[in-house]
Amino acid sequence: MAIRLARAGPGRPQKFGRPARAVTVTLPEDVVEALKRLDADVSRAIVRIALPLAADVTPYAPAELSKHGDTAVIVIRPVPAIERMTGVTLVPLPDGRALISLDDAMTIYEFELALRDVLDDGDIERTDVSAIRAILDILKSARQAANITLHQRRIIVLQSTRRRRGPRPPG
Repeated sequence: MAIRLARAGPGRPQKFGRPARAVTVTLPEDVVEALKRLDADVSRAIVRIALPLAADVTPYAPAELSKHGDTAVIVIRPVPAIERMTGVTLVPLPDGRALISLDDAMTIYEFELALRDVLDDGDIERTDVSAIRAILDILKSARQAANITLHQRRIIVLQSTRRRRGPRPPG
Protein backbone atom coordinates (compact mmCIF):
# COMPACT_ATOMS: atom_id res chain seq x y z
CA MET A 1 0.00 0.00 0.00
CA ALA A 2 1.82 3.11 -1.20
CA ILE A 3 0.90 6.37 0.48
CA ARG A 4 0.80 9.54 -1.59
CA LEU A 5 0.08 12.82 0.13
CA ALA A 6 1.12 15.22 -2.60
CA ARG A 7 -1.34 16.21 -5.28
CA ALA A 8 -1.55 13.64 -8.03
CA GLY A 9 -1.79 16.03 -10.94
CA PRO A 10 -2.59 19.47 -12.26
CA GLY A 11 -5.57 21.45 -11.12
CA ARG A 12 -7.15 22.16 -7.79
CA PRO A 13 -7.05 19.58 -4.99
CA GLN A 14 -10.31 17.88 -4.09
CA LYS A 15 -12.25 20.19 -1.82
CA PHE A 16 -13.76 17.47 0.32
CA GLY A 17 -11.10 14.80 -0.09
CA ARG A 18 -13.32 12.77 -2.40
CA PRO A 19 -15.04 13.23 -5.77
CA ALA A 20 -17.47 16.16 -5.83
CA ARG A 21 -19.42 18.16 -8.38
CA ALA A 22 -20.66 21.71 -8.67
CA VAL A 23 -24.36 22.16 -7.96
CA THR A 24 -26.30 25.40 -8.25
CA VAL A 25 -28.68 25.93 -5.34
CA THR A 26 -31.07 28.80 -4.68
CA LEU A 27 -31.54 29.43 -0.96
CA PRO A 28 -33.31 32.12 1.04
CA GLU A 29 -30.95 34.87 2.28
CA ASP A 30 -31.58 34.02 5.95
CA VAL A 31 -30.61 30.40 5.29
CA VAL A 32 -27.41 31.51 3.52
CA GLU A 33 -26.52 33.71 6.51
CA ALA A 34 -27.23 30.82 8.92
CA LEU A 35 -25.00 28.53 6.86
CA LYS A 36 -22.24 31.14 6.85
CA ARG A 37 -22.34 31.19 10.66
CA LEU A 38 -21.62 27.46 10.54
CA ASP A 39 -18.83 27.85 7.95
CA ALA A 40 -17.78 30.83 5.82
CA ASP A 41 -17.81 28.45 2.85
CA VAL A 42 -21.51 27.69 2.27
CA SER A 43 -20.77 24.41 0.47
CA ARG A 44 -18.77 23.16 3.49
CA ALA A 45 -21.63 24.17 5.80
CA ILE A 46 -24.11 22.22 3.68
CA VAL A 47 -21.84 19.16 3.66
CA ARG A 48 -21.40 19.41 7.42
CA ILE A 49 -25.16 19.40 7.94
CA ALA A 50 -25.73 16.59 5.43
CA LEU A 51 -22.96 14.23 6.63
CA PRO A 52 -25.09 12.48 9.28
CA LEU A 53 -27.67 11.78 6.57
CA ALA A 54 -24.99 10.45 4.21
CA ALA A 55 -23.48 8.14 6.85
CA ASP A 56 -25.98 5.42 5.93
CA VAL A 57 -25.32 5.92 2.22
CA THR A 58 -21.55 6.36 2.14
CA PRO A 59 -19.65 3.23 3.12
CA TYR A 60 -16.40 4.24 4.77
CA ALA A 61 -13.35 2.06 5.02
CA PRO A 62 -12.54 0.87 8.56
CA ALA A 63 -9.53 3.24 8.48
CA GLU A 64 -8.39 5.64 5.81
CA LEU A 65 -6.39 8.77 5.23
CA SER A 66 -8.15 12.12 5.10
CA LYS A 67 -5.85 14.33 3.05
CA HIS A 68 -5.48 18.08 3.10
CA GLY A 69 -2.71 19.49 0.94
CA ASP A 70 0.50 17.63 1.71
CA THR A 71 -0.69 16.31 5.08
CA ALA A 72 -3.13 13.62 6.12
CA VAL A 73 -4.69 12.18 9.26
CA ILE A 74 -6.02 8.69 9.90
CA VAL A 75 -9.81 8.65 10.16
CA ILE A 76 -11.50 5.51 11.50
CA ARG A 77 -14.88 4.08 12.26
CA PRO A 78 -15.14 3.99 16.07
CA VAL A 79 -13.57 0.76 17.32
CA PRO A 80 -14.44 -0.37 20.87
CA ALA A 81 -11.10 -2.19 21.23
CA ILE A 82 -9.25 1.06 20.53
CA GLU A 83 -11.56 3.12 22.75
CA ARG A 84 -10.59 0.84 25.66
CA MET A 85 -6.86 1.38 25.12
CA THR A 86 -5.09 3.39 27.81
CA GLY A 87 -3.63 6.60 26.42
CA VAL A 88 -5.87 6.67 23.34
CA THR A 89 -8.93 8.83 22.78
CA LEU A 90 -11.16 8.71 19.74
CA VAL A 91 -12.32 12.20 18.78
CA PRO A 92 -15.74 12.02 17.08
CA LEU A 93 -16.33 13.63 13.71
CA PRO A 94 -19.73 14.76 12.42
CA ASP A 95 -19.89 11.88 9.91
CA GLY A 96 -19.71 9.22 12.64
CA ARG A 97 -16.03 8.49 12.16
CA ALA A 98 -13.25 9.56 14.52
CA LEU A 99 -9.71 10.87 14.75
CA ILE A 100 -7.16 9.07 16.89
CA SER A 101 -5.69 11.18 19.69
CA LEU A 102 -2.76 9.91 21.75
CA ASP A 103 -1.94 11.12 25.26
CA ASP A 104 1.35 12.95 25.67
CA ALA A 105 2.97 9.87 27.18
CA MET A 106 2.19 7.60 24.19
CA THR A 107 4.25 7.75 21.02
CA ILE A 108 3.07 6.66 17.59
CA TYR A 109 5.36 3.63 17.84
CA GLU A 110 3.95 2.65 21.25
CA PHE A 111 0.46 3.01 19.79
CA GLU A 112 1.39 0.71 16.91
CA LEU A 113 2.78 -1.86 19.36
CA ALA A 114 -0.35 -1.60 21.54
CA LEU A 115 -2.51 -2.24 18.45
CA ARG A 116 -0.48 -5.38 17.70
CA ASP A 117 -0.96 -6.50 21.32
CA VAL A 118 -4.73 -6.06 20.99
CA LEU A 119 -4.69 -8.23 17.86
CA ASP A 120 -2.54 -10.87 19.57
CA ASP A 121 -4.91 -11.05 22.55
CA GLY A 122 -7.62 -12.08 20.09
CA ASP A 123 -10.62 -11.15 22.25
CA ILE A 124 -12.10 -8.59 19.84
CA GLU A 125 -14.84 -8.37 17.24
CA ARG A 126 -14.06 -9.25 13.62
CA THR A 127 -14.92 -5.69 12.50
CA ASP A 128 -12.45 -4.33 15.07
CA VAL A 129 -9.74 -6.62 13.66
CA SER A 130 -10.18 -5.23 10.14
CA ALA A 131 -10.00 -1.64 11.41
CA ILE A 132 -6.89 -2.31 13.50
CA ARG A 133 -5.19 -4.06 10.58
CA ALA A 134 -6.05 -1.13 8.32
CA ILE A 135 -4.51 1.33 10.81
CA LEU A 136 -1.41 -0.85 11.12
CA ASP A 137 -1.10 -1.01 7.32
CA ILE A 138 -1.30 2.79 7.08
CA LEU A 139 1.32 3.26 9.81
CA LYS A 140 3.65 0.65 8.31
CA SER A 141 3.36 2.15 4.83
CA ALA A 142 4.08 5.61 6.22
CA ARG A 143 7.12 4.34 8.14
CA GLN A 144 8.50 2.62 5.05
CA ALA A 145 7.81 5.44 2.59
CA ALA A 146 10.86 7.49 1.69
CA ASN A 147 8.81 10.65 1.16
CA ILE A 148 6.59 10.51 4.28
CA THR A 149 7.35 11.48 7.87
CA LEU A 150 5.11 10.72 10.82
CA HIS A 151 4.37 13.59 13.20
CA GLN A 152 2.42 13.48 16.41
CA ARG A 153 0.31 16.62 16.93
CA ARG A 154 -1.86 17.77 19.77
CA ILE A 155 -5.51 18.58 19.36
CA ILE A 156 -7.75 20.54 21.68
CA VAL A 157 -10.41 18.39 23.36
CA LEU A 158 -13.04 19.87 25.64
CA GLN A 159 -14.46 17.46 28.21
CA SER A 160 -17.31 18.15 30.57
CA THR A 161 -16.54 17.96 34.27
CA ARG A 162 -20.24 17.81 35.12
CA ARG A 163 -21.26 14.42 36.36
CA ARG A 164 -24.15 12.64 34.74
CA ARG A 165 -27.23 12.16 36.78
CA GLY A 166 -27.83 8.62 37.78
CA PRO A 167 -28.43 6.49 40.82
CA ARG A 168 -26.69 7.94 43.83
CA PRO A 169 -24.28 5.70 45.66
CA PRO A 170 -25.52 4.45 49.02
CA GLY A 171 -24.32 6.39 52.00
